[in-house]
Amino acid sequence: MPMRASLRFSVLLLATAACARSEPADLVLRQGVIYPFGIDSAAAEAVAIRDGHIIYVGSDGEAKAYIGSRTRVIDLGGRMVLPGFHDTHVHPRGGIGLREVVLDEAESREAVLELVRRYAEARPDLPWVRGRGWALPLFPDANPRKEWLDTIVPDRPVYLTAADGHSVWVNSKALAVAGITKTTKDPVDGRIERDPATGEATGTLRESASRLVEMHLPAYTQEEIRAGLTLAIEMANRYGITSLYDAEAEVEVLAAYAALDSAGQLNARVVAALAVDTRAGPGQVDSLRILRAGHTGRAYFQPRAAKIFVDGVIEAKTAALLEPYVGGSSRGEARLSPGGIDSLVAALDAAGFQVHLHAIGDRAMRMALDALANARMHNGPRDARPIIAHLQLIDSMDIPRFAKLGVIPSFQPLWAWEDDYITKLTVPVLGPARSRHLYPIGSVARTGARLAAGSDWPVSSMNPLEAIEVAITRRAPGAPSGPAWLPDEAVGLDAMLRAYTQGGAYAAFAEGTNGTLEIGKAADLIVLDRDLYRIPAAEIHVAKVVLTLLEGRQVWRDSSAIFRGTPTPSRP
Repeated sequence: MPMRASLRFSVLLLATAACARSEPADLVLRQGVIYPFGIDSAAAEAVAIRDGHIIYVGSDGEAKAYIGSRTRVIDLGGRMVLPGFHDTHVHPRGGIGLREVVLDEAESREAVLELVRRYAEARPDLPWVRGRGWALPLFPDANPRKEWLDTIVPDRPVYLTAADGHSVWVNSKALAVAGITKTTKDPVDGRIERDPATGEATGTLRESASRLVEMHLPAYTQEEIRAGLTLAIEMANRYGITSLYDAEAEVEVLAAYAALDSAGQLNARVVAALAVDTRAGPGQVDSLRILRAGHTGRAYFQPRAAKIFVDGVIEAKTAALLEPYVGGSSRGEARLSPGGIDSLVAALDAAGFQVHLHAIGDRAMRMALDALANARMHNGPRDARPIIAHLQLIDSMDIPRFAKLGVIPSFQPLWAWEDDYITKLTVPVLGPARSRHLYPIGSVARTGARLAAGSDWPVSSMNPLEAIEVAITRRAPGAPSGPAWLPDEAVGLDAMLRAYTQGGAYAAFAEGTNGTLEIGKAADLIVLDRDLYRIPAAEIHVAKVVLTLLEGRQVWRDSSAIFRGTPTPSRP
């Protein structure tokens, strides 16, 4: 910045610090290793907080000036302090599913079926058996059969969402309720998997085909939705997440967030992306505006964004590719035509929405970037900060466009290793040449694009520390030493911590209030049990968040962590 502006800024900081010393802090954290990630990124030893905001970051010696008779002081014992993490693509509604059958840990078909059987037998009065989390690679061609569910739950419909959220597995009862037979046509943007010999539905439904059954499910109550969101945010706090970006919120979820925020019961900052119907076009924008205006929260909730699905997923061959999938002529189907996405994105952008796009395949990526470029050309300059999430396959010609267009790439770094989804369901349908460019985090980072990161929970673990490790090692969390998968796409610890803090705050238009630990900003911070810069990368997943503060208020504390001093109490 110019020297005169820099001088004014320095005078302002000095004045702020002098004013802050006139009253003691509510809370002082000392004897720590504090990484502010601010203008001066040098590590500090102490941070002082008053009225939910940071009033000092620096040495232990000078922190004593902020300690009064009523100040709570915590001796961190050398623990690491970071700004609170931002999850820039997550689905907290998944918290409702934590009370249903959870299949994430099942490692075989038999294990999945046993969990479903036990759940159903323990709840004979439920009209539907619902759950989520089954892994596609557990089944041949990612295509589980209705008959397997029929043998364990013959009397009630079963509806099980896959871990990736793009496929559903149902039994014969559920198909009958929905009226799905061998003559039922595939819906737009969806596919009913069929037995090649009989033409009958197998029980696996892709993309929008799941709605044929979903529309018959009993609706969740507002109480159930609020309880589910609360469970998800409790999990987020446990992992050090103080801000999250709900990547697709329907009207009932918007109402639940607004109610929680109005009641002072929302323990994270939430930006929500309103669900966009890709078939409804620009005509829906006025109704989305009304939804946005009617659900703004009191303190922490902002429904400022709009979510567009451009394509599906590679594993089910529903992602949109520039070239055909191996062994056929299909390139996958985009949810919109190029003209359709251009007009929809331009209309949402003109209405002031932050556009958040799901794009997996390289053709979907190009369509998304083209649509965002078109919006800027037609609507003129604006601080729009559009986000593209997932970014599994990007053509090399499109990688520099993120920085050029000001598009925020929101990667899910936990996916960037050679798991069964890659080896069994992705590489075989892409071929080795295209597969060398999967999850190109390093390539995008080197262009200067502002990285953000998210979990896509409940698709995969919400824990940022696991994802950070994978982004660095390109290996499974905790994997023994060995070659990295696509090592040129690995990034460093500093880049990933900034993606989860500064980058997330920027994506939420919140860099002025959080994302770094600087005087005047909200005291959204976390304490870890070890310094990530002083341990091997392969041990990052073992680290634990032991304290999470939101505006200086404790929203999570590990009961096994011993502090000298007393942490600030949580909200009653």
